[in-house]
Amino acid sequence: MTLPRPADATQQKAGSGKPPVDPKAKYRRVMLKISGEALMGDQGYGLHPPTVRRIAEEVQSVQEMGVEICMVIGGGNIFRGLQGSAQGMERTTADYMGMLATVMNALAMQAALEALQIHTRVISAIRMDEVAEPYIRRRAVRHLEKKRVCIFAAGTGNPYFTTDTAATLRANEMSCEAIFMGKQVDGVYDKDPKKHADAVRYDNITYDEALLKNLKVMDASAFALARDNDLPIIVFALDEPGGFKGILAGEGTYTKVAG
Repeated sequence: MTLPRPADATQQKAGSGKPPVDPKAKYRRVMLKISGEALMGDQGYGLHPPTVRRIAEEVQSVQEMGVEICMVIGGGNIFRGLQGSAQGMERTTADYMGMLATVMNALAMQAALEALQIHTRVISAIRMDEVAEPYIRRRAVRHLEKKRVCIFAAGTGNPYFTTDTAATLRANEMSCEAIFMGKQVDGVYDKDPKKHADAVRYDNITYDEALLKNLKVMDASAFALARDNDLPIIVFALDEPGGFKGILAGEGTYTKVAG
């Protein structure tokens, strides 16, 4: 007896209701890491709803390309553990407070994305079942396969680790093909471009060159984890309209850090 052949990938995608991956997209599954400060807009603290919506629209434009998206958002717009520790608070307590701040930001981003009709899951490393799912790797992967945006909150669930490390860890666990670091500048420079007019931007740089030149792409633990797993880091300006989608298609201005 001859068994029927499985439908090809095009047929499967068409029948599943999922958007096919845009052939221009250089990656099929990515991690977007942004700081909590990115959600402040022109304010000095907290959340600026129009800014949160604008970032959600950037994510929407990439999600419509059929790309699977993970997100990690810092909590510095609400509370930063290191600053709390520097002011005399016990470090572990300060870091847990910072983790809770990331959950608040994740929920705000979820609300903005779902207002755009994008299915989203907030997945927390600290159990709080009433507001977020607990982190279970296989379940998170399944969400991505169903084209849901997964927002990983509460860092790694452990003090002394930054959200950079959480983003790199989750990116590796989710088999992401790259980490997109949304910054206030359009790449990695040899010095601060806001302070030095002669700052030079790198188009491409290796992990070892970034370490040797002390460029501080991300914190040391996160950077080592990316380098050891050969995970490319794309640094770009998050406030450039259409920038996330354009860079995913290989256009625009950015820096790629890779082996």
